[in-house]
Amino acid sequence: MVKEYFDDEFGEPPESEKPTKEEYAVAKWLKANVPTKKTKFLNHHVEYFTGAKAVDALLTSKWATGKNPIFTTRLEVTDYLHLMLVHKLFHRAKKVPVSEQELKGKSKKKDADKTSKSGDEKDGEKTQSAGEGKDTKDGKDNKEKEKKKRKIRLEMHMEQVFLDTPDAYVWIYDPMPWYYWVCGALVVFGTIGVCMFPLWPATVRKGVYYLSIAAAAFLVLIIALAVLRVVVFCLVWLLTLSRHHLWLLPNLTEDVGFFASFWPLYKYEYRGPGSESDKSSKKKKRKKDKLSDDEEEKAPLLAAAEPEAPAEQPDTADSKEESPTPTAEKHSESESENSQRSSTDRDFEIVEPGDLEDKDEN
Repeated sequence: MVKEYFDDEFGEPPESEKPTKEEYAVAKWLKANVPTKKTKFLNHHVEYFTGAKAVDALLTSKWATGKNPIFTTRLEVTDYLHLMLVHKLFHRAKKVPVSEQELKGKSKKKDADKTSKSGDEKDGEKTQSAGEGKDTKDGKDNKEKEKKKRKIRLEMHMEQVFLDTPDAYVWIYDPMPWYYWVCGALVVFGTIGVCMFPLWPATVRKGVYYLSIAAAAFLVLIIALAVLRVVVFCLVWLLTLSRHHLWLLPNLTEDVGFFASFWPLYKYEYRGPGSESDKSSKKKKRKKDKLSDDEEEKAPLLAAAEPEAPAEQPDTADSKEESPTPTAEKHSESESENSQRSSTDRDFEIVEPGDLEDKDEN
């Protein structure tokens, strides 16, 4: 995929020879000894390494310190790795920092997943201990450090040249593991052998025939046991009025191992009066009854407290409908302002100066 993209976008590079056995050996050694990182490139998971680390590693390899060294200086190593790049064992990529908008989009998705938690989980988080609070602080500090790290993505570089720099180089060379070849060979020989079944010896064909009959009989036995256990359970359940539960091979249809499916041989439970299930159901009923009694006791108290507020509503409504006359309002205001009680428990009136002058004249 990377090769096709490179050829389509940037044109075919000049014709180059195939990598030599020595270059394949160097590439295999680099993949095993140079640290790599994984990322996405053109919607594919790829591994990449930095050029400077590859040069440092090759300077300590047998190709640089042996009897007949291929390269001895950093410049020679760089030229050799450039030749490997031309032979398409890897290609140069450009590091592009991820924008904050992309990071925010990812964080919003994570926040949406977190908000889908149940109410019980939220209550549990609120009642955490002080020690757990310290752990959360440490977690926040670690998250802040991770945010400070620069996040990048890879794009194809326009200049396909190897340089002794921290640039990224994506591996194209991906050798097939040896066990892939072994499994493929077994599949091929197995299909050929099955197709040549008529040419097998008579004794071998009889053995395969008996094995196929045994396998079919085993499958029929499993199905018959599954039906039988259901029939036995229903009969016992009906005859004992659902008090006795008997299962033969209870793990036969469970998601367990082969041998665990046939053990234990049976499972018996008593669910009549006096059983544990009956006691647990009674406890649940008692709890429900207590809750209903508490609600009934609270209901009259609430009913007695609620009418006080609505009782004032009609008065307010009547007061709005029947607006008092201006004289009545003035009279009520004068009474409220003039009639007050002092701290010595005596009544007094507030008299205006005009009233006093009238009294003196009289």
